[in-house]
Amino acid sequence: MTRFSLIASALMSLASITGVFPAAAADFQAATAKTDITPADLVSLWGYSDRSSPATGTHDPLYAKVLLLDDGSTRLAWVTLDLGRPFGSQSMNLVRDRVKGSAGVTHVCFSASHTHSAPSIDEFYETGKRPAWETAALDRIAVAIESAATRLVPALIGTGDGSVLIGHNRRFVRPDGTVKMLWRNVTKMPTHPLDPRVGVIRIDNRDGNTLAVVVNYACHPVVFGPDNLEYSADFPGATAEVVEAALGPDCICLYLQGAPGDINPYYDKMKLEEGAETLMRETGRQLGEEALRVAKAVVPTEPMTPEIQVSLETRHFNLRYDTTDLLEQLRARGVNPETIERYRAYLATPMDCVVTTVLLNRDVAVMGMPGEPFVEFGLNFRDRAPAAVSYFAGYCNGYFGYFPTIRAAVEGGYGAEGITSRVEVGAGEAMVDMAVIRLLKMQGLLKSEP
Repeated sequence: MTRFSLIASALMSLASITGVFPAAAADFQAATAKTDITPADLVSLWGYSDRSSPATGTHDPLYAKVLLLDDGSTRLAWVTLDLGRPFGSQSMNLVRDRVKGSAGVTHVCFSASHTHSAPSIDEFYETGKRPAWETAALDRIAVAIESAATRLVPALIGTGDGSVLIGHNRRFVRPDGTVKMLWRNVTKMPTHPLDPRVGVIRIDNRDGNTLAVVVNYACHPVVFGPDNLEYSADFPGATAEVVEAALGPDCICLYLQGAPGDINPYYDKMKLEEGAETLMRETGRQLGEEALRVAKAVVPTEPMTPEIQVSLETRHFNLRYDTTDLLEQLRARGVNPETIERYRAYLATPMDCVVTTVLLNRDVAVMGMPGEPFVEFGLNFRDRAPAAVSYFAGYCNGYFGYFPTIRAAVEGGYGAEGITSRVEVGAGEAMVDMAVIRLLKMQGLLKSEP
């Protein structure tokens, strides 16, 4: 029994003595939706700077999947995206503003899987310059949320954990403290730190039909390399296929990316001629089968305290480096002018990071960080979160590049220095602290007054 179950039990015992019981709470309700957001046109792809051309077609569809939750006063839509990053703040707010009026949705959270075989996204667009595919995707997502809002039903929720290793820590720290990047690891040499946990949330209706399975795992979706020019969800798409095929047409599997800033799949950036297709599907199958095993063992129940608490708090950080110096380094490396201009806009984005904190029914916590957090942040949050079970989501409600730990920033290596790590050192630690403090307040454990 968790400490929160003990508290609940004590309160019920006190109520039986005094004869005073709390008023009945509203139902915990849920609904899901899924929409194809694959671009109809062929646009530039996200993630690899050495691609030879824009997309040439579609390998497998890119989806936006919606989990809508309601407690009678708060309505939360969590949208997972088969994209390299979430949309920019202006684009996300278009959806939020629309569904607040049309579907009574109080909060919309967006999180991306970080596949490198999806279209490029910019933080801001000049008026009238948003790409047609993105405009269409935003409309489809809003329609999906609106559709889900018409199908809310009383729901049961359960959680479970599994474990699987499909990847490794790509930063190999030598005895002298220097870093060597271990991009591939086909021999599966042990590395550290890692997060092998497969976190699962299962939501059923009262008839026992599974509406949603959320799979939380930390690993870069980069089995496909830069020679793949077709749209693909990479291994998270294959993982979802395994779960959905087994649990029926009414079940939607949402992939909630964890903290994979320094975690690569064993088979990283495989060339098509090296069997990338087979290896991508095998990687997704391994994760999917473990997630399915856990999901089948979970027994969802009605929440004792149906309640959804959501906090989206903005924390401003400074740039770590001088922008001019970084752009000069890119020119010296021969990076093409179009890419440099993208980086210029990227570096000019204010470092206003949204820290997402969600507490479901007093015992399921989720934290979101807007970028690529190193694996320690997910582990640290779960260790400290004051909830029975907790989950960590990267690439959530924004994108500000890599968030290395303070120690990794000292050691260096890709993602811990240079243009990929533009936010001031210590930003990741500060955001985890913010989320833990917010959860303590949500639980009533940290008072605002003495």
